[in-house]
Amino acid sequence: MAVAKAGQVRSQNEIPAGLFESLNLRGINFDGKKIADICSGIGTFTRKLRLRKADVIGVEPSEDLLEKAKEISRARFEHIPFVNGTAEHTGLESSSYDLVTVYKAWHGFNRELALKEIKRILMPMGKLIVSDAEFLRGNEAVEAAIKACESFYGKTLWPAGSKAKSGQLINSFPVKWFAEWKKNGFELRDFYKLDYSVTFSNEMLLNEVLASYNAPAENTKEISLALTQDLDNQFGSSASHAVPYASYVCILDSY
Repeated sequence: MAVAKAGQVRSQNEIPAGLFESLNLRGINFDGKKIADICSGIGTFTRKLRLRKADVIGVEPSEDLLEKAKEISRARFEHIPFVNGTAEHTGLESSSYDLVTVYKAWHGFNRELALKEIKRILMPMGKLIVSDAEFLRGNEAVEAAIKACESFYGKTLWPAGSKAKSGQLINSFPVKWFAEWKKNGFELRDFYKLDYSVTFSNEMLLNEVLASYNAPAENTKEISLALTQDLDNQFGSSASHAVPYASYVCILDSY
């Protein structure tokens, strides 16, 4: 079971408006729908669903992230419930939700148990939307940030969930996931990729790399500040970087 790191989603722009527009084009309407956003972290994705008039609840295993999500919502006068629970044991009512969403977290679940739990809380013919996002290699600033982190830790850093070690991938998702979904009563309806970019300062980019590449969590803030100096020296302290991103979206029907 995955427990997200603090600040798991650093940039609001990491979740593009185009993601929700693309779902609308595929017949996914959020207005008035009951949605459970599982492993909701600090609530970034949850709040974007609420902005689209969804009746949404965030489910998060980390007490620290849960409190941060509630704190942000209170400051914004948003009325979004956030509850402590896991993908495997949400604590939500059976047959009560039109949609379940999972953003950047599926790789960390006990997937067999999570699928049974999601099946339990979904209404008949409900939908599961699994999405992910990642920066793309090759950008000069991204490579410099990764090099700085790997030099500091003295080892290669693997992406969160170690998908790179998962064997054959289809648009960044391990092939075995599709077989698991099918086996547990979820029919693949659509699967697609969105390309976009996110703008980062040097420090924000280091934070993103540290979180995305499974860097040890101890003293992350201090390490980020120290490593930021490397990027400041290379690009200038006021530099901003348009980093290429890809979002991968899978829509599944429960049957």
